[in-house]
Amino acid sequence: MPTTTFFVAFATLFATVGVADIAFIFAALTKHNTAKQRFAFATRGVVIAGVILLLFGVLGSAILEIFGITIPALRTAGGLLLFLIAIDMVFARHSGGTGTTDEEEVEARQREDIAVFPLAMPLLAGPGAISAVILLTTGASTNLEFWAVLVAVVVILFLAWLTLLVAIPIQRVLGVTGLAVVSRVVGILLAALAVQFVFDGVKASGLLGG
Repeated sequence: MPTTTFFVAFATLFATVGVADIAFIFAALTKHNTAKQRFAFATRGVVIAGVILLLFGVLGSAILEIFGITIPALRTAGGLLLFLIAIDMVFARHSGGTGTTDEEEVEARQREDIAVFPLAMPLLAGPGAISAVILLTTGASTNLEFWAVLVAVVVILFLAWLTLLVAIPIQRVLGVTGLAVVSRVVGILLAALAVQFVFDGVKASGLLGG
């Protein structure tokens, strides 16, 4: 398995799925639930998000063909979207690209079961994560690279599942400051990856004559 492709996909998905961020949101939404209920929410949410992300990963090329979108256009647009998410992460701002909006969070607090909404979507399988999966799978040049991306999706979701199970202890240990530090570091790395996606997309488009 191409290790470079795997680690690029892992780093990109770690940021867009928001593995660190979801711990705080999940803890806030389930603070009145039992440990058994939190386990059920986390498990169902991760499974549903996995189906969504893997579906977009497998059908990414077909989706692009239906809408007449070229790979260079996707890489450029995806890079710009990821860059906007990275800016929000670096400045510790709340973004709908990797989490819920204020209105969605209010609605979520009124629900007894949060596994589908907002946990599976948009927290785990949000716009940023879906765009990243399509971008990474369609950019794979070999079958091994394609499978490396899908494996990265599974690993990230497993890590997210573990994070959800210990969400409340993580919230107590890291606190707001600790989460902001993690978010900023990951945001810087994501910004660099996003810029590289844009460079690759513009280069492949032939707009610069080469």
